[in-house]
Amino acid sequence: MAIDQATVRKIASLARIAISDAEAAAMEGELNGILGWVEQLGEVDVTGVEPMTAVIPNVLRLRDDVIDADPLTGGNRRDDVLANAP
Repeated sequence: MAIDQATVRKIASLARIAISDAEAAAMEGELNGILGWVEQLGEVDVTGVEPMTAVIPNVLRLRDDVIDADPLTGGNRRDDVLANAP
């Protein structure tokens, strides 16, 4: 996919950026270069490579699900909540 002057102008309009003709021409070249790199990335063979969500493994520390008995800050307030219902 190639970017032309009309597409550059539309992107600038959507971004609320005023650009001159010279800037639009430069932006056209830069965007086409970026799209070229993205196309090259799409050609990379990644079969057998496990997808990553982070650089380091993240392990969540789990805690027990315990209902706090404190009447002000704790859970187990079902009856109090239902008492407020119409």
